[in-house]
Amino acid sequence: MAKLKPQSGIMDIALYVGGKSHVDGIENVLKLSSNENPLGASEAAKEALVRASLDMHRYPSTDHGALRAAIGDVWGVDPARVICGNGSGELLMMIAQAYAGKGDEVLFTEHGFAMYPIYANANGATPVVVPERERVVDVDALLAACTKKTKVVYIANPANPTGTMLGEADLARLADGLPEGAILVLDGAYAEYVDGYDAGKALIDARENVIMTRTFSKIYGLGGVRIGWAYGPQAIVDVLMRIRGPFNLSAPALAAAEAAMRDTAHTEKCRIENAKQRDWMATALAEMGIPSDTSTANFILARLASEEEAVACNDHLTSEGILVRYVGGYGLPNCLRITVGDEASCRRVVHAIGKFKEARV
Repeated sequence: MAKLKPQSGIMDIALYVGGKSHVDGIENVLKLSSNENPLGASEAAKEALVRASLDMHRYPSTDHGALRAAIGDVWGVDPARVICGNGSGELLMMIAQAYAGKGDEVLFTEHGFAMYPIYANANGATPVVVPERERVVDVDALLAACTKKTKVVYIANPANPTGTMLGEADLARLADGLPEGAILVLDGAYAEYVDGYDAGKALIDARENVIMTRTFSKIYGLGGVRIGWAYGPQAIVDVLMRIRGPFNLSAPALAAAEAAMRDTAHTEKCRIENAKQRDWMATALAEMGIPSDTSTANFILARLASEEEAVACNDHLTSEGILVRYVGGYGLPNCLRITVGDEASCRRVVHAIGKFKEARV
């Protein structure tokens, strides 16, 4: 029998590892490792999910019409140019599947989301890592790295795990400078945390080579039901619709997401509370000598003095039942990404880091 061989690139994939949820022997674990919303989903979303569960024997909508209409109403976009997926991850993968294959290149920056190279390799394309400048996406470096083989450029804005972001002028310069046939993908998982940011809508409406992806997993508190959406040029959305599974989203997930999208009061409450606690935590850590770049997301990237100190601090926090994300795998060996929790959680993690620093003096 011939040896079974997977498609080229698949065995080059390093498995994605999510944030830890448990610590052996500790019950009261504080999880600040996955950028989850401490306020959770809105009551409207919870109620909608329960109601939808009464009809779980029925197949869900195939066109996601009600959710797309809600997205159109809230974000001022054309529902016909919206596509929904199993989290934004499915949509990000579909873009690579549709536009990048063997002989093509997929670009992303050195501290970019760990799934970007997986999307490239899974579809036989070549992942290309581009340096950043002081933990910020470098437009000039990205444009210099582009070739005729470049088909997809992934940019998280705000970025994960740095929390930094590009302004509209830089994004426009990047989009306009890409080679013909290349798509700029704006991964907007944290876009709702930025007051007044349209996540790239104006950029998309004026161009044919830009698409944004969004998620319900962060500010909407629906990470457990897996749902996201994308908005882009009609031509790109039509292509993605052809490869999307007809029943890729469950009816309860669709109902919860629609209610969450329309509950704008809850979303705004979460944004304001996140900004308050994020700024307090960043300031408190800075006073201990632990700097971080100005974050526009729901986490901060704390920069310790060295890799050794970051690892030791992470180990100390774990022993205290506090889980943050050590991001050495993102090329940031001296950093810890700390999710913004509620006030009590932020104070607990800052206090624990303070005790760690005092013990090292």
